[in-house]
Amino acid sequence: QVQLVESGGGLVQAGGSLRLSCAASGSIVGLGALGWYRQAPGKQRELVAFIFSTNIIKYADSVKGRFTISRDNAKNTLDLQMNSLKPEDTAVYYCAASPRDTLSWTYWGQGTQVTVSS
Repeated sequence: QVQLVESGGGLVQAGGSLRLSCAASGSIVGLGALGWYRQAPGKQRELVAFIFSTNIIKYADSVKGRFTISRDNAKNTLDLQMNSLKPEDTAVYYCAASPRDTLSWTYWGQGTQVTVSS
């Protein structure tokens, strides 16, 4: 069983940066895909980025070039560096993990709020 806890959310002005971190209670070495999702008020949860155990990475078009996902197997963490933030990036951000390199998520964090003011 893996528990995920996000941190690093907050309030930032447009154009600013935030770094989200997701700490896993157990080892992530045996896990496959790790990902970040977000959900804005009144909208469906959307995939922001994911990274496979093979370090294959994909981003949503809306964040490409601004966000960077990374995993540290030694520290059991998943990070999301967010630059050039826009008001439309405002959402609750969740990390997720899968036992395999698929987008079928088994584990979820509780979420962290990111608010970008204009």
